[in-house]
Amino acid sequence: MPYRRTPAVQARLDDRREAVLSAAVELLAERGYGGCSMAAVAERAGIATGSVYRHFTGKAELAVELFRTVVGGEVAAVTAAATRPAPPPQRVAAIVETFAARALKAPRLAHALLAEPVDPAVDTERLVFRRAFRDVIAAQVAAGVATGALPAQDPELTAAALVGAVGEALVGPLAAGADPADVLPALLAFTLRALGGHDAADA
Repeated sequence: MPYRRTPAVQARLDDRREAVLSAAVELLAERGYGGCSMAAVAERAGIATGSVYRHFTGKAELAVELFRTVVGGEVAAVTAAATRPAPPPQRVAAIVETFAARALKAPRLAHALLAEPVDPAVDTERLVFRRAFRDVIAAQVAAGVATGALPAQDPELTAAALVGAVGEALVGPLAAGADPADVLPALLAFTLRALGGHDAADA
């Protein structure tokens, strides 16, 4: 008869795995992916390196799960921003503002998520994240076109272009530790103009 873990044993394993991921998130925010070796994560978690391998086969698998964990929070944040009571163009601006503001408050972490060289498996996860971000924006662009708040356009294409532009635009400010107040207004104005709307400066 195969061994079956008791609920108590499984709970302890789950707790240990969560502790490993929590330690990895801390290191990612401090040092980027380069600082998230299995040994470093084990030391931060207060366990033996071999114990980390009980949960992850290697750094690549840990990095993928780490990326999913962190990005899940970012997608949730922008999804919530999309529900604000405002016309669709302003909801798109709110999505961009939420993403950019969170990135600029945690520049090392955001740089790791957006631009740091990583294993191919993590690059694949980046594409999944970009598509999720794109889809949140595309839904609002489509709503804006349907109501006449935005000119006719391909919502997915516009959203994908915005995701790429915002990510690229943030790389420099993240590396420089820029003040969000120096970045966000121009980024929001760009977003509204790219959608085919306008901001207060255009009035």
